[in-house]
Amino acid sequence: MCAALFALITWQVVEHGPLRALDERVGRAVVGGGPAGLTEFLADLGNLQVALPVPAAAVGLALYRRRRIPAAALVVAMALVPALVAPLKALTDRPGPLTPETGYFPSGHAATAMVAYTGAALLVGRWLVPVAVLLTVATGIGLVLRGHHWPLDVLGSWSLCGVLLAGAVLVSSRDRRRSCPGTPSRRTGPS
Repeated sequence: MCAALFALITWQVVEHGPLRALDERVGRAVVGGGPAGLTEFLADLGNLQVALPVPAAAVGLALYRRRRIPAAALVVAMALVPALVAPLKALTDRPGPLTPETGYFPSGHAATAMVAYTGAALLVGRWLVPVAVLLTVATGIGLVLRGHHWPLDVLGSWSLCGVLLAGAVLVSSRDRRRSCPGTPSRRTGPS
């Protein structure tokens, strides 16, 4: 579902579709809203310097708990963020809300926040997911209100990163099934 949403958003952005027109109207209407200091703080939650220590600590804890494969899955997901976002920015060539310069879709800050905070929460304990979602949404709101990104830049990043996180969860869940005592093993061959 995330992949399909990302494809739809990307198509609308590249083809100047009606969703992009609505996105730009909404973006222009909300830029500058909210207290400047707070919205800048929220936008900064997507900076690598702010976000990266969170998954680094979660990976350290996972390694301590001998959960190597889930830790590696989060590291790979974090590494894929710039590897995917940078070429997409160049390909889509979208101008920013407050500048004619291009390279704003998808948002690297929104992607970093989502993978860093949600990935760390999934690795440490799912009870932290609501906090991760709150931080991710707050980052996106800050980015849009400060005029750093259009709303679709943020939504596109979230849908792209939903695919990355789903992959990390899939790898982690397969590892958990193999390592859990009492888990029935699959027999191959006749009984």
